[in-house]
Amino acid sequence: MEQELHEECGVFGIYGSKNAANITYYGLHSLQHRGQEATGILVKNEHEFTLYKGEGLVSEVFNAKKISQLNGDIAIGHVRYSTAGGGGIANVQPLLFRTMHGSLGIAHNGNIVNSNPLKEQLEKQGSIFSSTSDTEILAHLIKRASGRMIDRVCISLSQLEGSFAFLILMDHALFIARDRYGLRPLSIGQMSDGAYVVASETCAFEVIGAKFIRDVQPGEVIRIKDGQLKSTFYTKNTTHHLCAMEYIYFSRPDSHLEKINVHTTRKQAGKILYEEAPVQDIDVVIGVPDSSISAAIGYAEAAKAPYEIGLIKNKYVGRTFIQPTQQMREQGVRMKLSVISSIVKDKKVVMLDDSIVRGTTSKRIVGLLKEAGAKEVHVRIASPAIRFPCFYGVDTSTVEELISRKMTIDQLCQYIGADSLAFISEKGIQTAIYKDHPQGLCMACFNGRYVTDLYDNEV
Repeated sequence: MEQELHEECGVFGIYGSKNAANITYYGLHSLQHRGQEATGILVKNEHEFTLYKGEGLVSEVFNAKKISQLNGDIAIGHVRYSTAGGGGIANVQPLLFRTMHGSLGIAHNGNIVNSNPLKEQLEKQGSIFSSTSDTEILAHLIKRASGRMIDRVCISLSQLEGSFAFLILMDHALFIARDRYGLRPLSIGQMSDGAYVVASETCAFEVIGAKFIRDVQPGEVIRIKDGQLKSTFYTKNTTHHLCAMEYIYFSRPDSHLEKINVHTTRKQAGKILYEEAPVQDIDVVIGVPDSSISAAIGYAEAAKAPYEIGLIKNKYVGRTFIQPTQQMREQGVRMKLSVISSIVKDKKVVMLDDSIVRGTTSKRIVGLLKEAGAKEVHVRIASPAIRFPCFYGVDTSTVEELISRKMTIDQLCQYIGADSLAFISEKGIQTAIYKDHPQGLCMACFNGRYVTDLYDNEV
């Protein structure tokens, strides 16, 4: 996995539980893979909103004492990796807004592509922004809208273009919403005591013992109030274009997106990749941990070759992607991954990975395998080549940094030092994911076909 590839964040919410903050902590912990830079929890009781947030991992920011101080039966939480708006404590979510007519809390996964023109419009109308996050725009829009609260939320959401899964905590209700394209996932579950939960991924439900109810539909707003769900749509102009990278890399293998298991799709992608780009006389198939393991198992099964754990991930190393120099990043790869020499020595190895962004990490891993004695290293990538930046909440670098934009596959193969290199096709990944559920996918980072207007964002 290329270290420069990051998802923006994950959201979790709960309505109707005396242990709201505690459950939110565990929900966020299960979503930690979606963002390791910062986290926060906002709770609501009869009298007040209480917010605590900080920079770091969930377990670093919160402890038992802090959780015990977050009293309330409704809560929303967030884990963040900053893209739009950058870092800093002001941008750590949830964001809390206090007004004369009540308070409002928001947690957001995604990216608003028309944020700049909306901010300019709002500032001309007198709005003052306290952060650089595009999430804050929604609060200003809701405040300026009129009518019933559900109408104000719908009017505000209809002005946003881009990707989002929003949790909006009001004085007496929790609103949840998904963008009209379905770019970002969002699911609803229920606890045994009747409390409703909502999360970016269903893996969060398993941890807290909640039962999956359903996915939030593109363009849908659901109000949870007085223990009841009420659904409406802020637009009729909806499509299904869930981000393909959610299946390929971002989501946990035990999650279900649109009722489709992530591990199953990755394993199927590995099988299809063997059909498209077979390697003969394989000694061993390995995967780059963790997100490529499922694809490696699928490739090995299709090839009738042994699958082995050839690379070990040190999960207790710090977040090396923040290191400032390329030399330190490359050392970080060695700290994070080590090779089991006895598995690869004198072997013809097929190495599965989920993506190549800059190519530096792949080059280093191939080098580690050959240093360990691998006779040949054939690299297979379980996603199409990333040639275009993402504007929907995924950090896929700039065009200049996307190595597949600058090099042919043969040139890239030579650069990373592999004996051969192949990517799965767009048709292959579409088949792996939606073979029995024909829907659309956003594959803009592969083919440049963006599902929205880009406004002032440049490809």
